Amino acid sequence: MASHSLGLSLHDAARQMGVPFTVENEPADRFVAVNGMTFHYLEWGEPHLPTIMMLHGISQQAHSWDFISLPLSVDYHVIAVDQRGHGDSDWAPDGDYSTDAYVGDVEGLVSALGLRDFHLMGHSMGGRNSMAWASGRPGALRSLTIVDTGPETQRRGSNRIQQFRELPDELDTLDEFAQRVMEYTGRSRQQTLGALKYSIRQRDDGKWTWKYDKAMRVSGFRAPAWTPEQLWEGWRKIDCPTLVTRGERSDIFSAETMARMAAEHPDCTAVTIANAGHLVQGDNPPDFLAAVKGLLGRVA
Repeated sequence: MASHSLGLSLHDAARQMGVPFTVENEPADRFVAVNGMTFHYLEWGEPHLPTIMMLHGISQQAHSWDFISLPLSVDYHVIAVDQRGHGDSDWAPDGDYSTDAYVGDVEGLVSALGLRDFHLMGHSMGGRNSMAWASGRPGALRSLTIVDTGPETQRRGSNRIQQFRELPDELDTLDEFAQRVMEYTGRSRQQTLGALKYSIRQRDDGKWTWKYDKAMRVSGFRAPAWTPEQLWEGWRKIDCPTLVTRGERSDIFSAETMARMAAEHPDCTAVTIANAGHLVQGDNPPDFLAAVKGLLGRVA
C-alpha cells in the first residue's frame, strides 16, 4: 500500500479534530535552493496575502502545521518549511545542525522568497530557531509566535524525546512505526497514519525508516545550540508583538519560563493551551488557532 493513501484525508482529519475551516484548501509543494542545499516547503493561500512562515520541531516536518495552515490559508499566505535534515529538504552535507546553521537557513529562505514584514511561527526547535533569527533582525517581523519552548527547557521532556529518537529506526512494516507513534502520542490509528505518511519512507530493501537525518537518531546526539543565556539575551532584543503558547501537559516548557518570557518582553501574550502536550498545534488545534488569531488580528 502506498504511504500517501494511508489514514484520513487532511480535511476529514481536521474535521475530526474540530478545526474550524471554510475552504478545503490544499498546499502546493515547492522547492528552493539556499546555502547550497535544496529546501522543500508547503505553500498555502495566495501570495498577495500577508505571509506567515512556519518552522517545525526536531524530527517533524512542514505537515505538522497542516491543521493550522488549512484555516489560516483563507486570509494568509502560509509557507511551512522543511528545515535542513527534515522532511523532503536536503540533509546537511557536513552534518551541521547547529542553531547558527538553522538561523542561516532562515535568512537565506527569507531572501530567496522575498519576504518582508511577515509573521514567523516556530514550534520547539523551530521556536528556538525563530527566536535566534528574530533577535538579530529588528523591524523584520510583524509578529512572532513561539510554541512550547523558550530559552530554557525541562530535561525530563527533552530526555523523553531523545529516547524516542534513539529507538530502532529501520522497521519491517509501516504498522510497526504506526504502533510506536500511537503509544507515544495517544492518537488514533487513522490520525497517526494520516500524519506519519509524511515523516517516513520505504527503502529499496522494503524496510521503513524516518525521513529526517540519521545523524540525529544516534545515541547522544546534541547539535551545537545557543545557550539559555544567549537565548534570554536574544529574547529581550525581539521588537515585534509576540505570542508564547504552552501545552497544559507539556513536560518540555515550564509555566515559570513562559511567565518570565512574558515579563521580559514589552508586548508578549502568554497562553496555556488546555488538553495539549508538547505538540500543541496538533493536540488542540482549535484552541491554539484561537490564540494565534488573537495575535494576528491585533497586528494586522
